[in-house]
Amino acid sequence: MDKKVLRKEMFKKRANLSHEDIIEKSNTIQNKLFSLERYRKSDFIFSFVSFKDEVDTHDIIKKSLSLGKRVGVPITIPKGRQLIVSEIMDFDKELEMGYYNILSPKNEYIRETSPKLVDIVLVPGLAFSPEGYRVGYGGGYYDRFFSINREMFKIGICFEIQITPQVPKGMYDIPVDCIITEERIINCSGE
Repeated sequence: MDKKVLRKEMFKKRANLSHEDIIEKSNTIQNKLFSLERYRKSDFIFSFVSFKDEVDTHDIIKKSLSLGKRVGVPITIPKGRQLIVSEIMDFDKELEMGYYNILSPKNEYIRETSPKLVDIVLVPGLAFSPEGYRVGYGGGYYDRFFSINREMFKIGICFEIQITPQVPKGMYDIPVDCIITEERIINCSGE
């Protein structure tokens, strides 16, 4: 299947979810994440900041901070298509609208941190296969980021409707280690 067609199909499926569905499913996904031993033992979480009809990560970030975990959010650098990890301390105070209308750290709160410190990265995507391959938004930011620190545990978080039997994959695509939906946790890495 063509990535463009798949993206269009998944955008449509997600757009059909009500706000109530998104909140309810996001809460279930959050609880599954927090129940993972890998999460409980982690020190530094790197999470995308959700927008529109993605799985809501705002509460995940806030609760992770309240649990004493270090949390980084991405700053996207379109030139070179790279992600910078910026550590945040206060979700409500330190973020503002950035590129692509996604919340991003205000200049005075940018705390660039080494990707090598990241234990767990929460990965966005439009479609995921059970093997952990994904179709994102087309920038290639996350695959570049994954290659910096092969030790980080990559968790795709999405709604069950975004799981598809397979996705087109390229030679530079790096699969996630597991996927959490509101219905299940899919182990993609054999761990």
